[in-house]
Amino acid sequence: MASSSTATSSAPMGLGLGLGLGAMGGLGLLLPADRDRDPELEPCSPPRGVLRLRGAVQHYEWGSRGDASLVARLAGERGEGRPCAELWMGTHPAAPSSLADEGGGEVSLREWLARNPAALLGRAVTARWGGDLPFLFKVLSVAQPLSIQAHPDKELARALHALRPTTYRDANHKPEMAIAVTEFRALCGFVSIQELKDVLRTVPEVRMLVSKEDAAKLMTAKEHDGGIGVRSYLQSAFTKLMATSKEGVSEAISKLKSRLNGDSKVKSLLNYWYRHFMFI
Repeated sequence: MASSSTATSSAPMGLGLGLGLGAMGGLGLLLPADRDRDPELEPCSPPRGVLRLRGAVQHYEWGSRGDASLVARLAGERGEGRPCAELWMGTHPAAPSSLADEGGGEVSLREWLARNPAALLGRAVTARWGGDLPFLFKVLSVAQPLSIQAHPDKELARALHALRPTTYRDANHKPEMAIAVTEFRALCGFVSIQELKDVLRTVPEVRMLVSKEDAAKLMTAKEHDGGIGVRSYLQSAFTKLMATSKEGVSEAISKLKSRLNGDSKVKSLLNYWYRHFMFI
């Protein structure tokens, strides 16, 4: 799965370079051959063509290992045995990419772009973002469910970065665009309040997990109440649900199975679906 966290802008970006993945797993930074013809870009001294790019690998526990991990294959870490979850290509301060320089060493992509940002990124991007890329390109190799994430909006991101810069490494929000290159399942956001009410009304096992008190609050919530009440109710119910022990979840599932198996109406409906739709 390839993921790109993109920082949005109303101004045209006009990026003067591109990130590339080679067919054999190599990484490259492509410089445009016609840069001097683009009025948005200035002539620059770095060589044209392809420069060797080394992305930063994140070894999160949910990542794939060995040959099963595209990240490991791209980064040349197939034999290390550690999970290789994400390959970052960009200038994020937590894990910046690097380029091979002419002397055989490496220079950070952030430092390399800072030498002549207007020539490489264009004036509009440089004016807004300085020497940083306005996106972070990632390749993900997922073996286990990812942790649940909540991304701040731009205003909150600035506040959190100012308050705890070592934890929140940059002041940008994190809108994301994801492209699945293999089969991939993802959940995003919550169902509507009405759908949630239907579940709480018809599935007592779920009511048990989120507590009767929170279920009652959600049943009285309105879809458009300014977000304050709904958010607090959802937060409380979701926290209880996610904090439920394995034993509690197993008990709820067992009760649900027993109830469905003993419900003649449900069984008749399932049989009807099977007879009429199974072979369509």
